[in-house]
Amino acid sequence: MSRRHVDVIIIGGGAAGFFAAINIAELHPHLSVAILEKTSHLLKKVKISGGGRCNVTHACFEPKELSNYYPRGGKELLGAFYQFQPLNTIEWFASKNIELTIESDGRMFPVSNTSETIVNCFLHLAKKHKIAIITETKVEKILPLTDGFELTTNNGEFTAEKTVVTAGGFNKAEQYQFLTDLGHTIQPPIPSLFTFNLPQHPICELQGISANHVAIKIKESNYKEEGPLLITHWGMSGPAVLKLSAWAARFLQEKNYNFTYFVNWLPNLSAEQITAQLTGFKTTVATKKVSNAFPFDFPKKLTLYFLQKATIDEHLNWGDVSKKQLQLLTNILAADEYFSEGKTTFKQEFVTCGGIKLNEVNFKTMESKLHPNLFFSGEVLDIDALTGGFNFQAAWTTAWITAQHINS
Repeated sequence: MSRRHVDVIIIGGGAAGFFAAINIAELHPHLSVAILEKTSHLLKKVKISGGGRCNVTHACFEPKELSNYYPRGGKELLGAFYQFQPLNTIEWFASKNIELTIESDGRMFPVSNTSETIVNCFLHLAKKHKIAIITETKVEKILPLTDGFELTTNNGEFTAEKTVVTAGGFNKAEQYQFLTDLGHTIQPPIPSLFTFNLPQHPICELQGISANHVAIKIKESNYKEEGPLLITHWGMSGPAVLKLSAWAARFLQEKNYNFTYFVNWLPNLSAEQITAQLTGFKTTVATKKVSNAFPFDFPKKLTLYFLQKATIDEHLNWGDVSKKQLQLLTNILAADEYFSEGKTTFKQEFVTCGGIKLNEVNFKTMESKLHPNLFFSGEVLDIDALTGGFNFQAAWTTAWITAQHINS
């Protein structure tokens, strides 16, 4: 087996790996840099993110506000964002002749509207700066030496003065073995940003229907979230559910994904206000059928679902609805109870959380507190974010900081 020496080795050929490699090469042109990627695919998540458009970052330019989008890592990233935040990301890509555009929800994409723009930019810059890209090379062991590291791979041995680990997002703790062997602690990988399973629940028959604004609260916890909700053929999804799953990720894992939650379909109204509106409506439209008139704006099928759940026959006139039925309907609209059972398989998760324990990393430099000249960026860290370009921003920020300090 061959043995190669490189000044800086980057483990992982994804977003953080390439961003770190390119910035290191530009800041320290005298250093030789190599990227080791265990698969044959480079920049895979960059290619597929945002439906193939690449959601590069988010138009949120205040570090304190930005850090609130990270269920894990927000506190640590706050200082890091004062070094490199979305404004810097925009400027960086602009310096490479790539303009980003802001969509109405704050997400930012290349003007070209294709992830190929970002992928081609990274590949071009890697070639320009003579960064070695070595694929199908899995790092099995990192051995600290007096003047750097020896890396054992399935493709021979490498030595380097500095090593940057970016590979992560693994779904099994064992895949981090090469880091635990160094004494680092791994927070177990678990899903974040997942949907709530409701097997065989009648509401699943309404798949594709959404509600614009609901509040969801997990029973026996302080976890709650507001936003749009989407009904799917297996349960509930949409921004409110995904955000809640991210913040409550570890809590729900401890529950083995079996938990009760409440949906408030009218979060801007109290239960008393809902009752008052229903009572007033009943009087005003007493001769109208309940299925033809409803005081709140929901899709027709969802309205019929509420009525059925409240044991109100859809052919009944409003004047004939009993006080007990109105109270039941109020309870459903204000605190509709569901029991989520299990979860979808790992492959279907949007994001995982887990990785290197954050208190073992110096976030001013991204250097390991245990081993000098060992750096961490991107998915290998126990950082995860809500959807909208925030995970990529964490990758750019941590990789950029690494590049600034790798030669200090």
